[in-house]
Formats: sequence, structure tokens, C-alpha cells
Amino acid sequence: MTTVGLIGLGAMGSGMASSLRRAGHSVQVFDVRREVAAAFAQDGGTAHDTLASLGAACDVIVSVVVNAAQTEAVLFGDDTTPGCAASMKPGSVFVMCSTVDPNWSVALESRLEAMGLRYVDAPISGGAAKAASGQMTMMTAGKPEAYALAEPFLNAMAAKVYKLGNSAGAGSKVKIINQLLAGVHIAAAAEAMALGLREGVDAEALYEVITNSAGNSWMFENRMAHVLAADYTPLSAVDIFVKDLGIVLDMARASKFPLPLSSTAHQMFMQASTAGFAKEDDSAVIKIFPGIELPKGKA
Repeated sequence: MTTVGLIGLGAMGSGMASSLRRAGHSVQVFDVRREVAAAFAQDGGTAHDTLASLGAACDVIVSVVVNAAQTEAVLFGDDTTPGCAASMKPGSVFVMCSTVDPNWSVALESRLEAMGLRYVDAPISGGAAKAASGQMTMMTAGKPEAYALAEPFLNAMAAKVYKLGNSAGAGSKVKIINQLLAGVHIAAAAEAMALGLREGVDAEALYEVITNSAGNSWMFENRMAHVLAADYTPLSAVDIFVKDLGIVLDMARASKFPLPLSSTAHQMFMQASTAGFAKEDDSAVIKIFPGIELPKGKA
């Protein structure tokens, strides 16, 4: 029986692990917050205290950490703490779900292959609610032998698993393009709502009209609801788009491809971050606009 492990029980990872368990898999988990892993395992599964023990126990490991640096850390460890790669059995699969530079993902596939390990480049989209219900989207690329082991678990975690190539890179490229649109749409939504507030339009009425008109976007509908509620709890933080739009621009810069809207949106998120809103919900990018009174939410 193929055994699955998951690293990173954050907003997305906890839902993905629950989806795996709901599908009938015995899920092995690791999180740097040991109490979080232990709490998950109370309802089924096994919590590991070390990445090395998780690696030894699993045929497929799904990594749901923030970025490339954290992915390297969970795989290869540091001077004091081993990662999972050294203890993984030959032929095991590492599924990488972070948003990263596609070139880094390509290099990681080669590095793991040299260790006798398989790799699936598998960034995710959909948010915490869809992760919890198994309805998120995965943008994947990998060799057929990697899919052969990992596919049942991918299908348990996501409603749509797109196979975009037979080697790493394509999944990350498509995710980066998705993040381009997501970041630009959030920035545009904030700008539109800010203009409405500046002009004295009732914010609730503006939201109702736009969400039923051609100018609507999923991001306007989702994120401006946070603004109306004055709830900037970070479901996805401002600094996530500082990072992700930075990767977008780096990818385009390598081929000298102009991205004027992405550049502007990136500067807006940078401004929000340096103004003190780095850890707030990404809808807090609206706070960079001067001379407006933001909704205070309902008491």
C-alpha cells in the first residue's frame, strides 16, 4: 500500500491533509508546530516529530510550505536538522506545492533525480476553503513514473489536476501566470473601491452593483468583501504578493518581456508592505490610497 505524507499544516496544508484522510488514506504529517501535527493525528493519521522519520515512512510526500527556501529546508535540512530527502526510499515521489521560480523547480527535479527520487511540480490554487473540501486546482508537471505513484493523492486533494508537461517547470509557469492575474485583479479591485470611497459612493451599494455587472472579478467579489467587513485577517497576506509578483517579474525579465500592469501592482503591494501592512490580508493594499475613509465593518 502506497503511503502518503504531508509537510506544512497551514491554511492550505491542513485542508489538503484532511482531504487525503477523508479519501481513506492513512496520512503521515509533519509541521514545525508539533502541537498542530499532533492535533491533526488525533482524528486519524500519524504525526512525526522529525522530517527524517516522515521521509522514511512515506512513498509520496506532499510539501505545502511558503516558498523555495522553505522547500529546500524540508528536503535537505540544515546543519542541525536533517530534511526528508536523505531518508526517502529510492523511487519515492516529492510533490512540491509552493509558488516558486520555474527555473528553480526544474533544477530541483534534477537534484532529486540524482538521489533516486521522483518529483512532481504541483503548485496549487483555490484558497483554504477549497483545500478543505478537496475542490482546489493543481497545476502539475512531472514524469509519468512520478504521476503513477502520486496521482491518487493528487485527485484526493483537488477537483482539477492539470497535467501540463512531462518534466518540471510547466506547472510553476502556469501558477506564476495565475498569480500575475490574481495580484493585478486585487490591486485593480482596491483601486476601484478606493475611487468609489473618495467620490462618496456608498461602499455596500458599489459592491452590490459591481458584483452584478461586467466589471466584476472573482478577486473584487472576494477581497472587497474583506474591506467592507474591515476584516484584514490574513487569508493571503500582502507579502505573499510582494513575493509572487516579484517572481512574475523575474521570470519576464529573463526574456526581456514587458509586464507594465504587473510592475505597477507589485509596487502597490510593496508600498502596502513597507507602510506596515505586510502581514495583513492582501486586500489591505487598499490602505495605500490617501484621503479615503475605509469601512469600519458592522459592530
